[in-house]
Amino acid sequence: MRRRLTWLAAGLLSAARLAADTVLYPRTPAAEHLPAGAPGSVSLTTSLLVILVGIGAGWLLWRRLRSVNRTTGGARQLAIAETRSLGNRQFLVVATYGEKKFLLGVCPGRVDLLAPLDGGLPPSQ
Repeated sequence: MRRRLTWLAAGLLSAARLAADTVLYPRTPAAEHLPAGAPGSVSLTTSLLVILVGIGAGWLLWRRLRSVNRTTGGARQLAIAETRSLGNRQFLVVATYGEKKFLLGVCPGRVDLLAPLDGGLPPSQ
């Protein structure tokens, strides 16, 4: 282990001396000097095409999400007006759809229509 560290330290020292005395030049041209058709160069047209495809995909996704929200409608007609627990996971539910009301009995694994309710005022308590 010490031997490896010694060799590593010697290599670093010789590289430092070499770096101080020698000027190294790159073997390949810099990226900004590459010709237009060279591998590794990206043309302006390719960059613009990628950006336009990304914008188009985002716009299509936005339109699709907007159309999904539009199909559900602005005002929802189906709603749960009131619930009462009867114990043992059983409930009475008043569901409304538009102007109509329905009394439902809900048990585990089952929903029953008990009675349609008129749209009048609820009985006083």
